[in-house]
Amino acid sequence: MKYEFLDKINDPSDLRILSVNDLNIVSEELRHFLIETVSQCGGHFGASLGAVELTVALHYSFNTPDDKLIWDVGHQCYGHKVLTGRREELHTIRKKNGLHPFPSKDESIYDTFGVGHSSTSISAAIGMAIASSHKNENKKVVAIIGDGGLSAGMAFEALNHMGTLKNDILVVLNDNEMSISPNVGAMTNYLTKILSSKAYSTVKEGSKNILKKVPPSNLFLTKTEKHIKGLLAPGMLFEEMGINYYGPIDGHDTHFLIKTLKNLKKIPGPKLLHVITKKGKGYLPAETDPVKYHAVPTFDTEKGVESSSNNKITYTKVFDNWICDLAEKDPRIFAITPAMKEGSGLVNFSKKFPERYIDVGIAEQHSVTLAAGLACEGQKPIVCIYSTFLQRAYDQLIHDVALQNLDVLFAVDRAGFVGADGGTHSGVFDLSYLRCIPNILIMAPSNEEECKNMLYTGYLHNGPAVVRYPRGSGLGVTVSKNSQNYEIGISNKIRKGKNIMILCFGSLLDICLDVSKELDCSLVDMRFIKPIDQDIILQSAEKYSLILTVEDNTVMGGAGSAVNEILLKNNTNTKVINIGVPDKFYNHATREEQLEASDISKESIISKIKKCLENNDLYDPNQFSNINNT
Repeated sequence: MKYEFLDKINDPSDLRILSVNDLNIVSEELRHFLIETVSQCGGHFGASLGAVELTVALHYSFNTPDDKLIWDVGHQCYGHKVLTGRREELHTIRKKNGLHPFPSKDESIYDTFGVGHSSTSISAAIGMAIASSHKNENKKVVAIIGDGGLSAGMAFEALNHMGTLKNDILVVLNDNEMSISPNVGAMTNYLTKILSSKAYSTVKEGSKNILKKVPPSNLFLTKTEKHIKGLLAPGMLFEEMGINYYGPIDGHDTHFLIKTLKNLKKIPGPKLLHVITKKGKGYLPAETDPVKYHAVPTFDTEKGVESSSNNKITYTKVFDNWICDLAEKDPRIFAITPAMKEGSGLVNFSKKFPERYIDVGIAEQHSVTLAAGLACEGQKPIVCIYSTFLQRAYDQLIHDVALQNLDVLFAVDRAGFVGADGGTHSGVFDLSYLRCIPNILIMAPSNEEECKNMLYTGYLHNGPAVVRYPRGSGLGVTVSKNSQNYEIGISNKIRKGKNIMILCFGSLLDICLDVSKELDCSLVDMRFIKPIDQDIILQSAEKYSLILTVEDNTVMGGAGSAVNEILLKNNTNTKVINIGVPDKFYNHATREEQLEASDISKESIISKIKKCLENNDLYDPNQFSNINNT
């Protein structure tokens, strides 16, 4: 489709030569382009639609890339990518060798800070503003953060520091009442109170005149004036932190956004502009169901997103069924999530057991220590969290849970490669950062049935326990009604073969089984990373010429390293190959493409085995005659 203005915008300088009166058309074209493109390629959707006018106004009002825009998380940055020279590439987003799913410094000079996790923008903006001042530059620095991002402690830490500074920093609070799930917490209640108050309706109608008539240099500069403004628009929380608060204003009024931003550019010091937007703006299904349309697969714009036809049960659904069944029997069960009710499979639990469902917002640290407090009082808390987000609560995991040996179960979803969300969301580090912690039980299921049984085993275990499982569906194994309590630290023998032992940790059992059949190897599903089955490792060292460890975790410090440590401690000479994620970050692609890029595939594993055995006296060149050389 041809666009009158959008086709001519290759960078923000092209936008800034347009008349302000043309910008409404630019916004309409940009929103239409996003709907058409994302419907064909999939990706984050609702947040970007809601931020269209704000994105246009920011690039029009500020001299980017010299002035710095720092987007929080980046769910709302698709329009930003389009206006900064990536329009023709947007259809490649989240695909291998395509555009990054979030802002990335490697991709564009307009992406000033790489993001993926929430609530980092204000801290980064403060650092950039201090650096600009130190270098005697006059760069403007703007952090754009969603209201959900303000539920994280890191954002409050940054605001607390920002209020003590004289640096020229603007925080734009993009308030659409949604992060991914509906927002929770006192900040959300506070913002809602602003929007629902009679004062807000007065400000909404009269603030334009206020900002027009009062010279920018005299805007709210005295304490008395600040308190008067606080009566009109209750932003005193930020004012008392030393941050000048402005708003709330309509985030879809491009003209007024630009007037406000240009006025605020003239006001020195730390400032916060409260902007109200509608998630999914311009596409009715996304406005009606912002959770469903937060991130979407390809879809027909007329029919909307339809249900998946995949009949395999997902690991997340296995957890959903298990925790609901168990909570019926045990009233001590609490489910805790840091703002990921849908993603972690807690929708049903939240409806059936609302009094035992706790969504803390984007506050991973708090979720873990809250669980510790519940455990201290004899309850059975289950922290439902993505692997990549558990990283954010590492100190609490060690200090508040493991050190006190508290009875907390961690259901760690999205372990291993996660596909299109890329490096920021990869769950390939958890085995390495978890297994060094004392008192902790770590399990990795190889299929859906094992996932349910390990959750049950962790529930019965008296102490910290982790079950880490991948995104999506498993092998298609039928999940039985009853749960089995596994013997701690005991592996499961899958297949007996010759010369080679494969020790599989977790969800790559299908690949390992293919290799073991092709090369006639023995295969063991290890089940436990900590405590690890030392007996099977030492028996394998005595019987086999080669041990292969396979995991969807970084090789450094992972499950394979645990095997190496045992073999070294016992002075064995058995050859070992550790298969896992190499020491690098992997960009967005499908999970299968990421595994292949990491040399975690049947063909790559067979090739490594052959190369290893070629230098071994036990190697028989006819042993693998049915395998093509690679």
